[in-house]
Amino acid sequence: MAKLRPGRCTRRLKRPWTRVSRKKPKKSYVKGVPPTRVRRFRTGKDRDYNLTLKLICKSNLQIRDNALEAARVAISNYLQKKVKDNFYLILIKYPFQVIREHKQAAVAGADRYFSGMRHAFGKPAGCAVQVRDGDCLFELKIDEKNENFAREALRIAQHKLPGSYKIDKLVAP
Repeated sequence: MAKLRPGRCTRRLKRPWTRVSRKKPKKSYVKGVPPTRVRRFRTGKDRDYNLTLKLICKSNLQIRDNALEAARVAISNYLQKKVKDNFYLILIKYPFQVIREHKQAAVAGADRYFSGMRHAFGKPAGCAVQVRDGDCLFELKIDEKNENFAREALRIAQHKLPGSYKIDKLVAP
């Protein structure tokens, strides 16, 4: 697998560039989109819980799919150690945005066989989620007695993601 560029290279929102046609691949705007690295969008046991915590984004930015997967795994691992399977985690956003990179050769004599920044549209290098201020990224359902564990799990996940976040609490009647 190729080495990833730093997150600051893809953090700013750009025009969405997402179309991939399944029925007519030749009509796609995007050729050869890499698969998303997020393995599961729903984790845990789906049943009735009396507390819902949401991780809300406080800025407009892009989040790479590998950062989403790292945050999801961190939440899941922490909660499985503390409360076993008594939680239900949902990743709300799907990484539709295709990230492009313009690869350049950095060796001696590269100017002879590369065109530099001419036609520098870039090749698909990964996927990302575009989030706006106030969008919910993760939704965690859990029993009220385990609220402290849930808050700690979401706090750990914040460190895996770019930007700033807040945790909203919803109590089921």
